[in-house]
Amino acid sequence: MTTQTLGLEQNLYQYLLSVSLRELEILAQLRQETAQHPLGRMQIAPEQGQFLALLVQLLKAKKTLELGVFTGYSSLAVALALPKEGKVVACDVNEEFSAIARRYWQQAGVADKIHLHIAPAMETLEQLLAAKQAESFDFVFIDADKSNYDAYYERSLQLVRPGGLIAIDNVLWSGRVANPQIQDNRTNKIRAFNHKLHQDERVTLSLVPIADGLTLAWKRP
Repeated sequence: MTTQTLGLEQNLYQYLLSVSLRELEILAQLRQETAQHPLGRMQIAPEQGQFLALLVQLLKAKKTLELGVFTGYSSLAVALALPKEGKVVACDVNEEFSAIARRYWQQAGVADKIHLHIAPAMETLEQLLAAKQAESFDFVFIDADKSNYDAYYERSLQLVRPGGLIAIDNVLWSGRVANPQIQDNRTNKIRAFNHKLHQDERVTLSLVPIADGLTLAWKRP
């Protein structure tokens, strides 16, 4: 997990932000508050939030899904990029973190766009499928517990429409995936997941080295 793009020395990273980042004040305030949180390292990088918003706009998305909300930066960035009738279905299990998110969604005027489910993400995904919402989402962002990435991906692939996009965070895992001496369960799960997606012909794939690594999987029609 990282709050800025891996592998860039500070001068270059600050330059990148200075010529690219157009962060709204409400997003900056949320990011600054989250930085003071004991788990603030879970916050996505601002350049990544802006990238997600761009992807949503390019897709002309109206309905998106997010697995893992934390304090709400990514869902806020996406909701702000959606049209007035846009909708974010958000999944998290932590009421304390989500309370921060709700406060900023309300301040930004997008609370009505975001439908938060406080429950294990797999339960919500199964409910969405049971409610016949398969192939109804334009965009999915997966940033929840890493051990379940494969299961989240498979359900998301059912829920996203042909021509829709799934974005998966933390696939470079602070560089640990490239170190064969690191063999803990979560690192191995991400390695296996990355290998699976590389072989998955159902999607067109690109692993973008932004923030902690973001895999883009475009569902082929």
